[in-house]
Amino acid sequence: MKTGETSYKETSFGIIPRSQLVKLEIKGIKKGIKFLYSISKTKKAKITSVLILSLHKEAFGWIFPKWAGKFRTIQVEYSGKEAPPHYQVPQLVADLCLDLQERIKHLPSLDEESFLEELTNLLTWFQHRFVYTHPFNDYNGRTARMLTSFICLTMNLPPIEIKAGTSNDRRKYIHAMQQADSGDNSKLEKLILLALQESFKNLQAKSYR
Repeated sequence: MKTGETSYKETSFGIIPRSQLVKLEIKGIKKGIKFLYSISKTKKAKITSVLILSLHKEAFGWIFPKWAGKFRTIQVEYSGKEAPPHYQVPQLVADLCLDLQERIKHLPSLDEESFLEELTNLLTWFQHRFVYTHPFNDYNGRTARMLTSFICLTMNLPPIEIKAGTSNDRRKYIHAMQQADSGDNSKLEKLILLALQESFKNLQAKSYR
């Protein structure tokens, strides 16, 4: 629903404008990150379909109880493209999780020179594949970014922040995703590499305090 330049959405708090929804989204993302931190401390922490559904529900279910935490059952478009058929989503997500676990097994060790490059490639692949699959009605990009951080946590690495909060950062992120749709991952790889380098830099700074 839109009125002039203001968009509205139906939530558990009623029909509210975008300005109010943003505040709820920020709180929801914090809830999601806290949830992932608690899961990452378990010995067998890994991304599964159940974890993905649980994360989405934890982060956004209190705002959108009708559909958050459930795979979409409708056809959607994003960035001018139609997402895969909704009936394929459960299998696509299951395959993505299996592929991820297999790729993690083949990462070089942390002390090898190629580790950062290979990790960047892995996170880029996952980030794009998840958003391309578009498992949910909404908040696929936000969920993908939280899960990308979770992958780092499961490898005892610091979480990363792929910047997409400001309008400018969001444009860069969407453009990088669109280029990846065309087979060019370079811009998305650059964003993720910068996020990794910033995360490692902050970790080193803390260790010297």
